[in-house]
Amino acid sequence: MEKIEWKPGTMIYPLPAVMVSCGSNPEEYNIITIAWTGTVCTDPPMCYISVRPERHSYEIIKRNKEFVINLTTAKLARATDWCGVRSGRDYDKFKETGLNPSESKKIKAPSIQESPVNIECKVKDIIEVGIHHMFLAEVVSVSADSRYYNNKTNAFELSRAGLISYQHGKYYRTGERIGKFGFSVRKKKKKKRKKPKSNKN
Repeated sequence: MEKIEWKPGTMIYPLPAVMVSCGSNPEEYNIITIAWTGTVCTDPPMCYISVRPERHSYEIIKRNKEFVINLTTAKLARATDWCGVRSGRDYDKFKETGLNPSESKKIKAPSIQESPVNIECKVKDIIEVGIHHMFLAEVVSVSADSRYYNNKTNAFELSRAGLISYQHGKYYRTGERIGKFGFSVRKKKKKKRKKPKSNKN
């Protein structure tokens, strides 16, 4: 298989396309769309977002030391994109998109009511890694839409929400399941052999 060499760049795709909400009061509430985000630790639960200092949300997050990562869906795709190409300096993004800010459980920053999962974060460190600064944060609360909880199986079926991802400048709906964690080493169940029918006359 022939490979083409490109210059070093950000090619770890797909990535989640999330809307990050921030602000300590309604006058400064804002939403920024981010793809540079992810998990960094399980215990304590830690994640990060990377933001350019010139972005309007940067100073809001730096000052308040908190934000909410809101997962996005196909229904939220247009709002997700709009919040990524428009600045909170010029627009009230909640008003313009019709999204509703809801009170978070543990922090002052608002959650986005329409998002299926709201991840509340408190900033622990800011790391200057280049043109982006990484906000390293601890997850202090998670709120999930009850519509995707299956009471019969006691499982949260987030796949039914129609989550979207970001790949090289484009948005995609997440696809079908092809396996689950550990499926490659799981032992196959032995099929029970059927007993032959007797030919007694």
